Amino acid sequence: MPAKKETDEGMNVDIKLVRDLAAILEKAGLTEIEVEDGDRKIKVARGGGTFVSAPPAYAPPAPAAAAPAPEAAAAPVDDHAGAQKSPMVGTAYLAAEPGADNFISVGDKVAVGDTLLIVEAMKVMNPITSETAGTVKAILVENGQPIEYDQPLVVIA
Repeated sequence: MPAKKETDEGMNVDIKLVRDLAAILEKAGLTEIEVEDGDRKIKVARGGGTFVSAPPAYAPPAPAAAAPAPEAAAAPVDDHAGAQKSPMVGTAYLAAEPGADNFISVGDKVAVGDTLLIVEAMKVMNPITSETAGTVKAILVENGQPIEYDQPLVVIA
C-alpha cells in the first residue's frame, strides 16, 4: 500500500506518487508535471515545490450593480463580425471629456474616419476612427474601461 500523509486540509497525499512524478520530471528534463485523479490534482515543478489542490470552489457571480448602458449591450459576445478592434492597450473613453456627449451611440451612422472613441495610452489620447462606413450595431466597451490590444471595441455593419 502506498505511503499516504494526511494534510491540514484533510486530503490524503500519495507520497510515493509524488516521488515517482519528481523522478519522471528529472529524468525527462521537464520543468513541471501534473496528474489528475478525480477531484485530486497533483503538480510537481522544479524550483516551485509540490502542489496538491482540491477542485476550486466557485463563488456565485456578484449581482450587477446597475443595468449596463444601452450602448454597451447589444451584440452577443461571439458575434463580432464587422467589429473594429483596438490597435493598442489603454483605457477607452467614449466622449472627448467628462460630461460631454459620447462620440457615437448604437444606431448612429458613421463614415470612414469618424471618431468612435478615444484610447488613452501612456497619457496620450489616441482617437480611434472608423475604418468602415455603416451603422453602429454595438459598443463593446464602457467609458473608462481598460482595454487590450486587438480587443473588439465597436461593431459596425
